[in-house]
Amino acid sequence: MSRILLAPMEGLADDLLRGVLTDIGGYDWGICEFVRVSNTLLPAKTYERICPELLNDSRTASGTPMRVQLLGSDPHFMAENARRLVSLKPAGVDLNFGCPAPTVNRHRGGAALLGEPELLHEIAAAVRAVVPVDIPFTAKMRLGIDDTSRAVENAQALAAAGIDELIVHGRTKADGYRPPARWEWIDKVRAAIDIPLIANGEVWTVEDFRNCQQVTGCADIMIGRGAVADPLLARRVRGEAVGGWEEILPGVGNYWLGIRRKVVPVHAGGRLKQWLAMLRRNYPEAEALYQLLRPIKAAEDVEAALLAAGILTPERLAA
Repeated sequence: MSRILLAPMEGLADDLLRGVLTDIGGYDWGICEFVRVSNTLLPAKTYERICPELLNDSRTASGTPMRVQLLGSDPHFMAENARRLVSLKPAGVDLNFGCPAPTVNRHRGGAALLGEPELLHEIAAAVRAVVPVDIPFTAKMRLGIDDTSRAVENAQALAAAGIDELIVHGRTKADGYRPPARWEWIDKVRAAIDIPLIANGEVWTVEDFRNCQQVTGCADIMIGRGAVADPLLARRVRGEAVGGWEEILPGVGNYWLGIRRKVVPVHAGGRLKQWLAMLRRNYPEAEALYQLLRPIKAAEDVEAALLAAGILTPERLAA
């Protein structure tokens, strides 16, 4: 049976959306947004803020294990922070060598390190030394910075350092999120290492999922933006009967209630619209709701519109 995993998505899938997506179901485990490590030892509260699932046995409310991802370039501090993280009993520890964001890359984080396989090895080996064997230890990487010439070398460096599994996003840093994903290169990487490889990138539909498996040779697939655009995708892949928009709608209401607890009012509406903008790729009802809410700025007015549309009830607001 293939595993279906929820990808880390900085600025998109925080704990609120992870909770909604995993409650709808279909995911074996996921990875939270990255914890940025610099030249300091972070307090436990930093990990718990980025991954509140740590306070719930490292699981979402519906029970899906959530691993914690570290991003940084200093082997010593990556290891010391991994040691601190291990004390919080995460479902797993992951290393980020895939983030393409310029603000991250300027500080030698994420995909910017893919030109230095020796450093990747050093970081992973240092973290491996402090992560117990009973805690899954993975890394997620892209195929390279500007090209794929060091993809295999980077993967072999991480495998040699002792990671348990490798996740490969089939794009370079320069590719950003532009299609297509280079699935054929994931297959080349898979064939060159002796640890399990998980494929990631440009899986939006059940057909994409099957094609990705076939081209990459990977049974296990990690889904990112495709999961946000279609929260029922993982269950569709599993062959389950799904209802459609009516099955997603309670999650929209739950997401809004979570946003109101967590986000300052001036930003609350934008968060909901961001998700609806992706949902409308698959659901005409999401397009209609997006257009309804698009001109509304104040959180109270968004809430009133959701009440009028029957997505929220006064009882749920009062709960």
